[in-house]
Amino acid sequence: MPETAGLLPLKISSEKKSQENPMTAQLVPAEILKKTDKILFIAHLALGDFTYLQNCFQAFAQAYPHIKIHIWVDEVRRTKNTAAWPFLKKYALYDWLAECPFVAKIYRQTYSPALFEESIVEAQKQQYPLVVSLSTLRPPMYATLARQISPQGFVAGMKKPAGILALHKRLAYRKLDAAFDPDRVAQRGVHISEVYAAWFHRLFGMDSAATSRQPFVRIPDQWSRYAQEQLKLWGFERDRRQSANPAKLVFINPYAKTRKRCWPLERVVELVAAIRAQDSWKDTRFIVNVVPEEMAQARTFFDGHAVERLQLFSAQENFFQLPAMLRECDLIISVETAVMHLANAVQVPVIALMRQKNPEWAPIDKENSIVITTANRRDWVKAITVAQVIAVLNQK
Repeated sequence: MPETAGLLPLKISSEKKSQENPMTAQLVPAEILKKTDKILFIAHLALGDFTYLQNCFQAFAQAYPHIKIHIWVDEVRRTKNTAAWPFLKKYALYDWLAECPFVAKIYRQTYSPALFEESIVEAQKQQYPLVVSLSTLRPPMYATLARQISPQGFVAGMKKPAGILALHKRLAYRKLDAAFDPDRVAQRGVHISEVYAAWFHRLFGMDSAATSRQPFVRIPDQWSRYAQEQLKLWGFERDRRQSANPAKLVFINPYAKTRKRCWPLERVVELVAAIRAQDSWKDTRFIVNVVPEEMAQARTFFDGHAVERLQLFSAQENFFQLPAMLRECDLIISVETAVMHLANAVQVPVIALMRQKNPEWAPIDKENSIVITTANRRDWVKAITVAQVIAVLNQK
């Protein structure tokens, strides 16, 4: 994919004028952007966040090529529990960030209290002239962190309303040179990609077209070869040129970070049988995605059900194992997590299983995405039935 994938030429607003509305004027002054040589973005990024924020970071790099982008990935699961550290240390986002040509430095060791403090000291030595917090969770804490990292620089960040008794929050917000309420910068109900674009417009005066917000992922060749070799080992490889009706390959992801967004494994077994009962899908092979920490339990479960032509998969070595495998598939069925956004990035059709709670997080590519939502707002994803999935499958 070209280096400029997903982007159209940007328009950068001119310097603030006296008559501009202070509620919409560019927060980071143009003169600061002109003389700044590096910027630190602080964010508690999940893979889904970065799938859409990546376009904003790349657009910033295009608009300000003289500014090096550094990103502080704050681990909200930070803990003293040493047993959790191996999984937190191998967070897949770090692999993705490391391959981004527009990111010069990553702070990735924030998962333990001690490493968090060491990272602050490391960042302070950079003497950042500009720090921007994109953290919507606990914004007062991140306002304090941004100022702690850059005592003398220009610091901008999020600011949510604080009640008259929340003195500690109001004191924290005073540490910011500029701030905005992330809940009010974009219209309600718009897609998350438009929300993020509005953040960068508010901060830097950057305008981007809706067509520039499509997610993308550049998969290194070694991981494309990995996916093809893995399929061959499973006996799932096929030469589409040699068959008029090759067996289809379906990727199912039932896992998310919270139970409310997961789909039961029993439902996956039921779905596999239901799909194979359709004449045009009877020879389908299945890949079931499993988060690394659940792999042992998942193997035990599927060994007990003996489902043929089904393999378990987990990107345990590198993040790019996941999009590389997704790109090889004919269809992706996923609960509401990063996989459904990566499906759009690799341009494979996706059926997304979602709650009603966060419609702004639906896959952005409507032509290649079908969203099944729960009947009631309080329902968990497990309320979605196999029959509902089969119904939309037959529409494809």
